[in-house]
Amino acid sequence: MVSNETVRLCAAAVAAAAGLGLVLCSLPARAQSAGQPVYRIAPFSPADRRQFTPEQRALLEKLNRRDAEHLARLSEVIVPETWTGDELDYSPLPREWRGAAQFAKAIVVDGRSQVFGAYEAGHLVRWGPVSTGRVQSQTPPGFYHLTWRARQRRSTENDEWLLNWYFNFINERGISFHEFELPGRPASHACVRLLARDAKWLFEWGQQWRLNPDKLHVDEPGTPVLILGVYDFRQPPPWLQLAWWQQPIELPADPLAGR
Repeated sequence: MVSNETVRLCAAAVAAAAGLGLVLCSLPARAQSAGQPVYRIAPFSPADRRQFTPEQRALLEKLNRRDAEHLARLSEVIVPETWTGDELDYSPLPREWRGAAQFAKAIVVDGRSQVFGAYEAGHLVRWGPVSTGRVQSQTPPGFYHLTWRARQRRSTENDEWLLNWYFNFINERGISFHEFELPGRPASHACVRLLARDAKWLFEWGQQWRLNPDKLHVDEPGTPVLILGVYDFRQPPPWLQLAWWQQPIELPADPLAGR
């Protein structure tokens, strides 16, 4: 049992660190929700980084919502207390999503926590960090489908930006999944940015739409895509607070509700 004193001291540390958006203490493992990994804040100097294997650094990119270049700029990172070797064990999204069991494949993006999940018949098969739309051009929540894909495509915002592993899901607005830098916050022009390895995987895993020969009608839609929530730009990133990791993200029982 966790003592009242332990809880009081942790709460005091949380309050003191609120201005930084960090929680600098954690409750013992038995105080965490059942089945959820325990995390801590760890220093991340060049010397500290050498203690992590390439596989562990790849997981740190996901936990901290940054690509390798932006991760290396941090002085502190969220790390798990134990390493299992299976990235799915650290997903903030649930391993099972009943609402998606009706689909052979489905993608969900939670804008509030800047994370995506790919499900097969309701079973999580991959997750990773995203960078959705910045405050001036937020990614619109809603239910969509993957449409068409391109190995590379020039951005319509800036023709100097080459977008790799491009997979569109809002055709009329040119909004897509693609590989691009992840700075640890929403920074896109409404697209959903992914790590290069996640973008390549989704590009190969997702199903395109099938168009009628007239090219005007969709005979079969592509993989369903559900965009949830709006990022709160007024608050620090929630994943930098240890208490946030104690409960998985709740997904809707019916992904089609509100269409």
